[in-house]
Amino acid sequence: MLKNEHASVPVASPQMELGKVKLNAVDSSSGLFTVGERRILTVVNAGASALSLAGSAFIVLCYLSFKDLRKFPFKLVFFLALSDMFCSLFNIIGDPSKGFFCYAQGYSTHFFCVASFLWTTTIAFTLHRTVVKHKTDVEDLGPMFHLYVWGTSLSMTIMRSIGNDYDQIGDWCWTQTGQKGKALHFITFYAPLWGAILFNGVTYFQVIRMINNATRMAVGMSNRSHQFDARADMKAVNRWAYYPLILIGSWAFGTINRIHDFVEPGHEIFWLSFLDVGMAALMGMFNSIAYGLNSSVRRAICERLESLWPERCRSWLPSYMKFREQQGESELVLLKDQGQP
Repeated sequence: MLKNEHASVPVASPQMELGKVKLNAVDSSSGLFTVGERRILTVVNAGASALSLAGSAFIVLCYLSFKDLRKFPFKLVFFLALSDMFCSLFNIIGDPSKGFFCYAQGYSTHFFCVASFLWTTTIAFTLHRTVVKHKTDVEDLGPMFHLYVWGTSLSMTIMRSIGNDYDQIGDWCWTQTGQKGKALHFITFYAPLWGAILFNGVTYFQVIRMINNATRMAVGMSNRSHQFDARADMKAVNRWAYYPLILIGSWAFGTINRIHDFVEPGHEIFWLSFLDVGMAALMGMFNSIAYGLNSSVRRAICERLESLWPERCRSWLPSYMKFREQQGESELVLLKDQGQP
């Protein structure tokens, strides 16, 4: 299995012992990958993971650099980016030594990938509790969120280790390809993953429906001068509908590949594994764009750039900076108003 969570790329039948597998070129008709195809998957994995690492590290750096961003909602985004960053980092590591480093690579990748999609559920829950339930106690749930995310990730990683030894083959640490190992992989990764996707989808549907109804009422009751602001607010909130699609797009091909490998072990499809590896490794970049690069972050960056811009050149920026500031305030005011009882 490529990097523990990505494409399952066996180089021999499941009956062969992993330590004795040789990385020789194999005829494509046998259903196994050639050396060239394996190299392509390695490059795709490293390149996509590097993009995710850069995007996640940027969000982490923004959180640490701008004090205005250190509010509870963005703190959840920070831990999401932190999980993505370590997941991508361990995913990039290739050719680890046997023993400790091999185990560290395999289990760490699994741990942080699970933590990543679990943090998205805490963000969805926070929005739902604030907008739909009109509760203001979400900050008090911070310790429970940490216990839920890190505890569940650790539990899934420990369960994954039962009868599922990691070993080094070529560029990655692999797991046993037996039916028991594959079943554990489904239980400890794909089951909670699709549970998180279902939860996020239902939650964001309820949040968006609530805001749509409230906005239509506000537009009907207000004069025409306020209708433009309402439409701008709707554009800001409607992007939440795309949040669940990030996990679906990142792991749909991986899920199909796992099912195919379970049904027909040893008969891999290169293009499916290519999409599996590439899309899964890009999850961190998708999350950093969707969750991290919001109006608050863009406004903080613009304000910092404005402060560093020469005084004589600042006359070029006011209209742009004013637009950014108003856009960010519009989103925050909308959420605050919807959260009031």
